[in-house]
Amino acid sequence: MSGKYRINKIKQEHTIIEDILPLLENLAALKSIKSIIPGRISQRGGSGMQPYLQLKYNTPTGIKVLAKTSSSVQEVFVVTDYPDKTMRLMKEKGLVK
Repeated sequence: MSGKYRINKIKQEHTIIEDILPLLENLAALKSIKSIIPGRISQRGGSGMQPYLQLKYNTPTGIKVLAKTSSSVQEVFVVTDYPDKTMRLMKEKGLVK
């Protein structure tokens, strides 16, 4: 087995910041999203911040999102055929900032 698997559209190949997983699961509920691929994690300064998702920009396969906590930032790639519609839905449902 390659160590890669998916749970509810979320690719589980790399580490996912613990507090971010519930936010990604909420994103996965959108029908227009095909897949969610967590990426690189970076450390950041800060304290007491609640975890949140921040929209960045469209990519060739969908949308780049940053998952932020008080101590870390993780790149997250959302695969969708409808990036503009999906971004609008994500904002309307309060899933991202």
